[in-house]
Amino acid sequence: MEAMKLVIADDSSVVRERLTAMLSNVEEIEFIGQAQDVGDAIGSVEELKPDAVILDIQMPGGTGIDVLKHIKKVQPATVVIVLTNYPFSQYREECLSEGADYFFDKSLEFERAIEVCKRLARGSVV
Repeated sequence: MEAMKLVIADDSSVVRERLTAMLSNVEEIEFIGQAQDVGDAIGSVEELKPDAVILDIQMPGGTGIDVLKHIKKVQPATVVIVLTNYPFSQYREECLSEGADYFFDKSLEFERAIEVCKRLARGSVV
């Protein structure tokens, strides 16, 4: 089975490092890119064609919602996991209606996002 190609798009280097550290022992996941702003995130998706993206909402250069819309337009099969400190219902509703596959609160559901990545990488339906 081929590894799941993952891009992490978050303006916080601490969050990117934590996600990488927590998922690095999963051999079914291949980290192919990181992005810290909207332009980097869109460029990474277009160039690297990931299977999954962990996406923050608040990033320089726009919002993660802009990135989400772009991903679903150019690569609709990419799994998008929104992981944010802004878990407000209007963001949740907008992200899910724009095609996000998962929406997690960074402060309360970080572990759930990790579990979803592991299950996706191992081919389990989540």
